[in-house]
Amino acid sequence: MEWTFEGPVIYWRGPAPFYFVALTEEVLDDLTPVANELTYGWGCIPATATIGDTEFTTSLFPKDGGFLLPVKVAVRRAEGVDEGDVVSVELAVAG
Repeated sequence: MEWTFEGPVIYWRGPAPFYFVALTEEVLDDLTPVANELTYGWGCIPATATIGDTEFTTSLFPKDGGFLLPVKVAVRRAEGVDEGDVVSVELAVAG
């Protein structure tokens, strides 16, 4: 399953700061019905994403009925993105 979407980079301050892009409703419409088949536990789903020229592996995190795509610090530095920037994301999950 693959999608391309845009969204703002959001900041979550926990024990360590994390940056995410929330999946759009269009992506969730496809992903939600099969999410339980794709998770490896705690609702997390392994994924491959590309922002700009940087491809990376990660896991989608469930949050408030949707999913968040973590944006690693190496990706943010390589692509020069920060909180509030709108990014284009290519996302793929096995399924």
